[in-house]
Amino acid sequence: MPASRPAAVLFDMDGTLVDTEHLWWQAAAELAAELDLTLTDADLPDVLGQAVEHTAAHLHRSSLTGRPEADLVEHLNNAFAAKVEAEIVPRPGALALLAALQEARIPAALVSASPRRVVDLVLNALGPHWFTTTLAAEDTPRTKPAPDPYLAAAARLGLAPAACVAVEDTPTGVASARAAGCAVLAVPSTVPIPAADGITVLDSLEHADLAFLGALTAGPAS
Repeated sequence: MPASRPAAVLFDMDGTLVDTEHLWWQAAAELAAELDLTLTDADLPDVLGQAVEHTAAHLHRSSLTGRPEADLVEHLNNAFAAKVEAEIVPRPGALALLAALQEARIPAALVSASPRRVVDLVLNALGPHWFTTTLAAEDTPRTKPAPDPYLAAAARLGLAPAACVAVEDTPTGVASARAAGCAVLAVPSTVPIPAADGITVLDSLEHADLAFLGALTAGPAS
């Protein structure tokens, strides 16, 4: 029979717990405009859910700009951090689910492809007390879609990845969590995500409770 509760829940940050995907898009679109580019839906896979270095490289290739990629990375980081600090909003159901996990003594981890300074801005807004551990882009050799962040989060919690549920909002994040061996709850924010083996899709965290998450785990804790 499936477990009634998850061993741990590993949350993506941007677009999953907080409504920041549109802020990241705005930051990228504003930089693109400076480079005489206009972002369209075709750019979504290279912008949303990606590490800043990936998006900067995409803009660099698309614009043929002479500006170094490192400058584009710095610009994106600064613009996004400013927007997050001014406009951060929790996603529907996020705080209630975090509170339920804490009351049940189920560890939660924050697993983000954003840089540490942005993660810390979000933590200050949400409250760092919700999370047993947090990982930012700098904390693993590779970030999403590689499995490294979710493997590291499970290891920090002393659990097998299969005992954990990862909560994600982008195909990039889902690919990372599945590659690590986690069961995935996908709550798409912008890009549609189809249900598949090991991937359950909901339209809001408001519909997720502990029993629902526990039924998704692929294996026992270790």
